[in-house]
Amino acid sequence: MNGRLVLVRHSESTDNQKGVWSGIRNVSLTAKGRADAYKIGGLLKDIAFDIIYISQLKRTRQTLNEILKSYGKTKAKIKKTGAIDERDYGDLAGRDKWKVRATIGLRAFNDIRRGWDVPVPNGETLKDVYERVVPWYREIVLPQLLNGKNILIVAHGNSNRALRKFLENISHEAIKYTEMDFDKVRVYEVKSNGRAKRVAIRRIKTDKTHRY
Repeated sequence: MNGRLVLVRHSESTDNQKGVWSGIRNVSLTAKGRADAYKIGGLLKDIAFDIIYISQLKRTRQTLNEILKSYGKTKAKIKKTGAIDERDYGDLAGRDKWKVRATIGLRAFNDIRRGWDVPVPNGETLKDVYERVVPWYREIVLPQLLNGKNILIVAHGNSNRALRKFLENISHEAIKYTEMDFDKVRVYEVKSNGRAKRVAIRRIKTDKTHRY
């Protein structure tokens, strides 16, 4: 029997709270982010994880730390990889999203945030993120899932969206409307080709007070 794959986005960071583009900025969680991550741990207690992957950015490690406080002891191996780091927003990193939107207009803003192959100066597109996330998933993660291992990935909005694009066979156009919310956990069963056989969504209750 194949193992289950669970995708979690890191919880609210200080940049999320401020409405600032983070990208590869190494920011921390807010108090709300830590509290929400703790709640996520309670959603996952029925799954015995064998391996947990986090990115190189500390907000994923902080999210996992809070998850494990609620989840309890685990024998899972915890591994860090740059393959699932957040999209590099280049010259936009550190800038206020809503001021940028006011300057360039809503359509261009949405294209930059969610589009498939829309460049930013000195940064990555979602396509670039896909081209590092999906080969890693197929080479490293999929064989372990097919060997019955349960795997948790704690990553970022765009690295998870890139992986979802492959798992759920989302088109270039539809990915523009695909979000990876903080309050939702996605639990996958996969086929031998790595695509999703089925997905279940679990959700925590959280106060949505910020425009991410």
